[in-house]
Amino acid sequence: MATNIGSGVAGATPRILLVDGSKVVRSLISRVVTAEVPGVEIIGVGTGAEAQSELQRGVFDFVTVALRLPDMDGLDVARFVREATPQIYMPIVVVSGDVEQRLHRRELGEFVTDYFDKSLGFEALAEFIRGYVRPEGGAEGEVLYVEDSRVVALATRRMMEKYGLTVHHVISAEEAIDFLRIAKAKGHVGADVVLTDVSLKGELTGGDLVERIRNEFGYGKGKLPTLIMTGDENPANQAALLRAGANDLVEKPVEEKLLITKLLFQLRVALHLRTKADA
Repeated sequence: MATNIGSGVAGATPRILLVDGSKVVRSLISRVVTAEVPGVEIIGVGTGAEAQSELQRGVFDFVTVALRLPDMDGLDVARFVREATPQIYMPIVVVSGDVEQRLHRRELGEFVTDYFDKSLGFEALAEFIRGYVRPEGGAEGEVLYVEDSRVVALATRRMMEKYGLTVHHVISAEEAIDFLRIAKAKGHVGADVVLTDVSLKGELTGGDLVERIRNEFGYGKGKLPTLIMTGDENPANQAALLRAGANDLVEKPVEEKLLITKLLFQLRVALHLRTKADA
């Protein structure tokens, strides 16, 4: 799934289509995104029909859509984008207050690139959008990376380090647990985010690791966000990983920009929550 699109012209102004039935919400999101991501062009519309009209006029670098619109479901807009412009991949992110429930039921469908929960706040949304339209620049954070394939691990590790992330690589869930136990004994969490494959060597899976992180260590989704990489397209199995405590899933084969965007987003949200807790 390639997300590296844009307007196709180097240095061109990124264009964002914002679809939400509330004029107040559109205004708030536009104001925060413009402040956090200077130089973007935001087109705000209130209905699915208006969104379809704008999409027929031109290409956007990014589309955000509410699940509930006055005239249709937001997923119908996402479907329209995919069917009307199959030659161009536009990232489509659902922005909603009840996205978590639909996510757990795996109801967001194949047309949506990602999701964002409004409860995290519009400043976090602006950071999320910036990760897509302007991913350049360095990043800080420590990743506990669990992958038993040396070849895959080398490529993915280089991918993350290229963006400035510090990577601690282990090959099993058991090793990851030992790593976290040692760190906890020293008074540290050990990492800012965990990235793990589902299928691993040893008795424990990536799903088991998430359960240990949430229950044995008592680290919530904000304290130690966890992303699980999976090639399993079964909705029930994906939902089980989310119920176990995964913050999000990354489908395999992994696409670099999507992986980095998800990692950086979880890092920023965790930092935001820690800052609020310390205030």
